Amino acid sequence: MAHLLVVESWVGSMSRLLPRAIREGGHEFTFLTRDLHHYLRSAPEGTAHPLLAARNVLTAETNDIDLLLPVVERLHEALGFDGVVTSCDYYLPTVARIAARLGLPGPTPEAVENACRKDITRRVLGEAGVPGPRFAVCPDRATAEEAARELGFPLVVKPVDLCAGMFVRRVDDERELTEACRAIADFPLNARGQLRAPVFLLEELLDGPEVSVETVSFAGTTHVVGVTDKSLGGAPAFIETGHMFPADLAPADAEAAQDTAAQAIKALGLDSVVAHTEIRLTAAGPRVVEVNPRPAGNRITELVRHVTGVDLAAACVDVALDRAPDLRPRPTGLRSAAVGFLVPDTEGTLESIEGAGQVRSAQAVLEVQLAEPGRAVRVAGSNNEYLGHVMAGDTEGLGARARVESLLSGLRPRVTTR
Repeated sequence: MAHLLVVESWVGSMSRLLPRAIREGGHEFTFLTRDLHHYLRSAPEGTAHPLLAARNVLTAETNDIDLLLPVVERLHEALGFDGVVTSCDYYLPTVARIAARLGLPGPTPEAVENACRKDITRRVLGEAGVPGPRFAVCPDRATAEEAARELGFPLVVKPVDLCAGMFVRRVDDERELTEACRAIADFPLNARGQLRAPVFLLEELLDGPEVSVETVSFAGTTHVVGVTDKSLGGAPAFIETGHMFPADLAPADAEAAQDTAAQAIKALGLDSVVAHTEIRLTAAGPRVVEVNPRPAGNRITELVRHVTGVDLAAACVDVALDRAPDLRPRPTGLRSAAVGFLVPDTEGTLESIEGAGQVRSAQAVLEVQLAEPGRAVRVAGSNNEYLGHVMAGDTEGLGARARVESLLSGLRPRVTTR
């Protein structure tokens, strides 16, 4: 039995998948957090969050790496960790630093830090010749306005160190650029209270469909598990409205996306890591959007498991323990699986979601999760404001997306506007 240290976590699906994978692998874990109430609040009333079923639940200041490392060293002496993991993007660099300090398996801190900073990723990939958009890194709005004139509108403006599509916006003129930069600047701390980098990333707007490549890198080799497609909405934001695995692509496009993702992972020097690399299939060829050195969120990890039997959460645990993961696909009875998200387009209080009963009992449904009445509803500006999701499979072919879209059309949120 191995003993893992879990440092912080998302409170969504991966926060449940990772403890399950640890437990099903026959291991145990210690959970380390700076704010236990963050997880107590996220569990439905009358239940306990799976993270709190850890062998030990401990608190420490996880946002200060210089204070944290000596604490973790003392814990390691007392408890003996075999690996360290997290499911939260904001603590991936922290976990890499801990693994390096304790001599545990994992990617190098430099590789993880470079992947987690979108501006540094652009520089590293550009120097390695991995195709991406033209871009500029700007320390202030004046520099951004100058860079925009050189790059040309339309552009995409991004923070360099946030996730879930937060504050990522298409801008078509200088007024929209100023508004987008102001919104980013007015958000100086991320959701975990960490100080953000005060810079803006400007990128040319890429055409073509977006996909993601799910990979596992171990012992110097990157194994491609598959390619997931993505639908986007909520312009000028880029909100993920759904995914299907495997993506409905021509073989040449799938191969090109996989090759580009592998090049990006190699250029960043990532190993001992499960990665989720986002790619735009433009008319000029694949272009890297970003590289995430952790398993895919937004239910993609579950889609992969439903279709292939490959458990990317378990692979994450395996590589953290320096063990070769089992990536052999197994028959599951499904040829495709898809998820669609209920994206709010109004503001107020959720009264009900009509049609939920029929959707839950429909054929081929794998999972339905919907917000409870009384929830405050905001117009979606990122992937954080969903009112729920529907997941369905197809045993015959690539029909899962159409099935999910049909089911979503039967859901009617009733919102009382303010």
